[in-house]
Amino acid sequence: MTGSPTPDRSTTRRRVPLRTTCAQPHHCSASVRRKVLGQVPLFEGLSPDELLGIDRHMVSLAWAEDDPLYTAGEPAEHLYVMATGRAKAVRTASTGQDVVVDILGPGDLFGALHTLGQPTHSETVRAMETTCALRIGTDAFRRVLTEHPRVALRVLDDTAALLSRARSDVTAQSTATVTQRVAATLLRLAEKFGQGRAGGGTLIQLPLSRADLAGMTGSTPESVSRVMSRLRKDGVIDSGRRWTAVLDPDRLAALSD
Repeated sequence: MTGSPTPDRSTTRRRVPLRTTCAQPHHCSASVRRKVLGQVPLFEGLSPDELLGIDRHMVSLAWAEDDPLYTAGEPAEHLYVMATGRAKAVRTASTGQDVVVDILGPGDLFGALHTLGQPTHSETVRAMETTCALRIGTDAFRRVLTEHPRVALRVLDDTAALLSRARSDVTAQSTATVTQRVAATLLRLAEKFGQGRAGGGTLIQLPLSRADLAGMTGSTPESVSRVMSRLRKDGVIDSGRRWTAVLDPDRLAALSD
């Protein structure tokens, strides 16, 4: 199956860009702020009043396309919750090449705090389009933990989970095939960003290059290209310049196992 996808018109309308200046103050409605905070696992189950209290500790900021929200090596002084838009987390490989390690969307919590054991940011996060995020600093986050013991316990659980995931990722990089890693990554992106597609399938409308997928899967662009070509030939996926469509999620899930 080839040709261009037919996504909903609202997904393709390009937003008017901001000035290319980082961290512009931005008005984000109270309802949007509460909604995105409620999507963060750390704050799951909190009442609207509790979410409102957390929101008071945060500021709303916006970035234009390609602006950095923060840069690798900067002091880790803020956590962020994505409200609208998308951003990519990029790390510099030993070869000096920048590789994408994650794609962030509404409801994602990201960033780092030195009080949680991360003195500096390990990656650069750059807006893929006009983006708004809620930001909270170290002192304000400490107050949130004091006011909400459940959140503090979840932070401890998340820290342990991150360590476990880091070990699992190392194991997966050394044991899983490139096909398994690419399939798993496409499934994750489809679940997070996927939209219904005319004619069937799930559309992932992200401008991901083969190098980006290689960075996210710990592979090489050449290996990823071979896998993507084979998946397209077998009718599992379709793809274009700025989009990928999962046509057969069951087969893709089987390949990722």
